[in-house]
Amino acid sequence: MTFESVLDVIRLPRLGTVLVCVMLMGCSSTDFEHQNPVIASWMRGDPVFGVFAPSEPGPGGSRSSGEARPTPFYTLESARALAENPLYDFVFLNLEASYDSEAVKVMVEGLKAYQESSRKTLLVRIPSIANDGEELTKRRVEEIMDLGADGVVFPHVRNVEEAQMIAGFFQHLDVEVWSPSNPTGEKLAMIMIEDPVAVGLAAQIAAVQGYSILACGIGSLTRALGGDREASEEGNLNVLAEATRVGLPDMITANVGNVQQRLDEGFLALLMQGSEADDAIRLARELVHPDR
Repeated sequence: MTFESVLDVIRLPRLGTVLVCVMLMGCSSTDFEHQNPVIASWMRGDPVFGVFAPSEPGPGGSRSSGEARPTPFYTLESARALAENPLYDFVFLNLEASYDSEAVKVMVEGLKAYQESSRKTLLVRIPSIANDGEELTKRRVEEIMDLGADGVVFPHVRNVEEAQMIAGFFQHLDVEVWSPSNPTGEKLAMIMIEDPVAVGLAAQIAAVQGYSILACGIGSLTRALGGDREASEEGNLNVLAEATRVGLPDMITANVGNVQQRLDEGFLALLMQGSEADDAIRLARELVHPDR
């Protein structure tokens, strides 16, 4: 890679320093062909777009407080519909409130239906280490990797020690996690920091080696701050700045109304939900590639 081509990358503000960090290490998109579509897009200099996996209410289940609620379940039909949709780069399976290995199996199987023509990256969010502990979390990471998902999302990471623990889970399994220091990895590990204390540690957490994505859970942070949206947005952008500084992508939820704002700020992964999700992604793609 020439010095001039590095400068060309630096001039693209929406990429932050992520692609620069990877390219300066000698691994450009032409050097290595990634099978994970999210990583492949980042290596080309493109942000990525995805949706929450839709669930349907199932019978039974309960909250930790004892309050009854339907337990969500996931179907092959919905997974295959996601696989067919060319708009999506990734699918976000949210099992934070109720981990279910069968849901992972169903989503992996369903998304494989159109793998050759339009492969999707599957990210699985699991319960936090704070709630379920180190050993159970470690076993879940191993199970998710064995089932064929592309990445694991760790919510409510509280400190540097938990971030290091997360990196260690994958090292123990000998799983190659993509990161600025390992640009040929194929799996993704995403850390979410969602409370004021953790946001205050964003610089230290960002400096931990061995994971792929650093994000702020802005909804949880807003609640932790008593509904102060302005303060939570300040924390969110602080996390983005620290992630960008060390070459890590950041993911944020977005909608039709704020897609352009989030792209301009430098988020490299936008997660959509609800009835307007597809419209938001179409708009985002038009903003990124107006000539297509």
